[in-house]
Amino acid sequence: MSIHDLSVAKARVHTDPAPRSSRGQALRVVPSKPPCDKDPSLEHRRSVFPDRVGDRRCLTRLSHAALTPRVGERHMRSPDNFDGITQVGGNIRTSSILRHPSVGRVWVAFVFCALLGACAGVTTPHAQRGATQPAIAPVAADRDLLFMLMTAQFALQNNDLAGAAKGFTEASVLCEDPKISEEATHLALAVKDWPLAEHALMRWQQLAPRDTGVPQARAWIALGQQRSDAAYTDLKSLAAQGNADAWRLIAQVLLNAPDKTMAAHLLERLATPPQLGKQQNDWIAASQLAFALGDKAQAQHLADTTVTRFHGDEAYMWSARLAIDRGDKSAARAAYAEALRHVPGNPRLRSGYAVLLADGGDNAGAARVLAGGAQDDTTYGARAAYMVRANNKAALNALYHEVLADKSPRDGRRLYLLGQIAEMIGRREEALSWYRAVGDDDEHGFDARMREATVLNELGRTEQAMGFLQRLENQAGVEDDARNKIWLLEADILMRKDRSREALAIYTRALEGRPDEPRFLYMRGLLLVESGDMAAGERDLRRVIEIEPNDAGALNALGYTLADGSHKGDPQQREALDLIQRALKLKPEEPAIIDSMGWVHYRMGDLDAALQDLRRAYAKQPDADIAAHLGEVLWMKGKHEEARKVWDEGRKKDAKNKTLLEAIRRLTT
Repeated sequence: MSIHDLSVAKARVHTDPAPRSSRGQALRVVPSKPPCDKDPSLEHRRSVFPDRVGDRRCLTRLSHAALTPRVGERHMRSPDNFDGITQVGGNIRTSSILRHPSVGRVWVAFVFCALLGACAGVTTPHAQRGATQPAIAPVAADRDLLFMLMTAQFALQNNDLAGAAKGFTEASVLCEDPKISEEATHLALAVKDWPLAEHALMRWQQLAPRDTGVPQARAWIALGQQRSDAAYTDLKSLAAQGNADAWRLIAQVLLNAPDKTMAAHLLERLATPPQLGKQQNDWIAASQLAFALGDKAQAQHLADTTVTRFHGDEAYMWSARLAIDRGDKSAARAAYAEALRHVPGNPRLRSGYAVLLADGGDNAGAARVLAGGAQDDTTYGARAAYMVRANNKAALNALYHEVLADKSPRDGRRLYLLGQIAEMIGRREEALSWYRAVGDDDEHGFDARMREATVLNELGRTEQAMGFLQRLENQAGVEDDARNKIWLLEADILMRKDRSREALAIYTRALEGRPDEPRFLYMRGLLLVESGDMAAGERDLRRVIEIEPNDAGALNALGYTLADGSHKGDPQQREALDLIQRALKLKPEEPAIIDSMGWVHYRMGDLDAALQDLRRAYAKQPDADIAAHLGEVLWMKGKHEEARKVWDEGRKKDAKNKTLLEAIRRLTT
């Protein structure tokens, strides 16, 4: 059936005397105002299209919510803020404002209009007198609302937004439901057809003059036409409403303005104390909006004013984020510290402050900040991680007893945490007991079994550990990813026992069935390099980078390998530098990558740059490998006393570290 056939089929059916079927039952006559509430075929549709039934009302809603302009992926922690500021990996951005409607609604809308077709008030032709058969009269094309809506929906289904906007605008003339003209306006705004948007908006305003979307659309059109003062008038009226949606609607308009400079100037006129009012979230929203529009000075001014007026946790956190954005970590730390004085119990504040301190190398301070409020498994675990990074065994021991004294229920997560902390402070037999208490069906069950094998090896029971892992591997239902982890742990245990050949055999066997598994290629590559087969190791690492170009670990490993095997002026040093720079861009605060950067600078003869990088890496992670590199550069700079001090610190961490011992032997004998 063609679209025209469907439109004709919408004609009214009239009879004078009621016709009868062959069984003598009265045939159902469709009245001019259909009894939609009694039509069971509509029951499942009403949750999607909650229509009003009445004279000259369009009974089709066409999923208004999906076409309403939206912005943003997730809020900047302000539940009442406008949608549109997004935090991803520390970078703040805005996202697309319009969501295209899904095409799954199309036939629902069609059938709904077909069954409830009394929308446009099309008059019903009178039946001829004396007629006993239904009379069918076609509806004129320019009065056929169903045909118009179907055509517009087909255009929408085919991503023809311009055609859909035109179609819905034409349909809105016949339909007295403002939702159709609202849809038409939004679609015209989406394609930036300002004259069409004005035409659709006139109808929307006529039908729903008090709808808050009307002044928003007027302002949107005015900005599109570069009429700043007209846009300001409507946006100011929105701000004056003082409701929760006002600044969200304003943000949608300004973020979609073609001229961001004009939008920022408008925001400056709008974001005044009388119009922002007494809600902290509106002030933060305005500051975030200024940031999104590129006006960082206005964003900072509004943030500072918000902190002064409200002293709220959200205001302090936003101020700290602005400080981080401009590279002022000292100001960010000060903002968090001040916030905790005002709102000491806020867990998000403590967590954010801890992350900031840890990024600056103060892991002990991060752990202390987290200890200052209510505790749960999340804060316990984070504190333990920071204490390990700070190498603070005394604090870890105190934390272990603190968790033991906690009377909260010991579920699988708590048991696993106790095992981890016990293991970190050297209480291996206790750790083994905690891990074994975690049930196999618990979400931490598999991880507990893996740690159990690790502890057995640490206790010197290597063969028992290997047998345990092999039984775990052979259990029914073991998934591929779990089996991969078992193989990786088996190989790691063997390498720790200097059984590199057996470990290499495990990696090779695993790669026979999974030739492009990055984890096995990476670990085999490292082992081959360590064993002296540089060419084979380099091949594996390059293959990992081919498979996963943004694998920071592989980029760093290959870069370090190339640098370590080079001499000053070697062409491969440029490739090594490029690889490590790529890795550092992906993980700018990773100590191992910073160490590699220092080492390639050293190999290239730039001792000053090398010393700067290695000091930074050592401050973040004072382990034996970094101590070996830092000590060597200090020695070559003539700072022998400091070099020996660093080496002594490294030997206290790992007295058998090969890199450290080789550097000391080579340089001091």
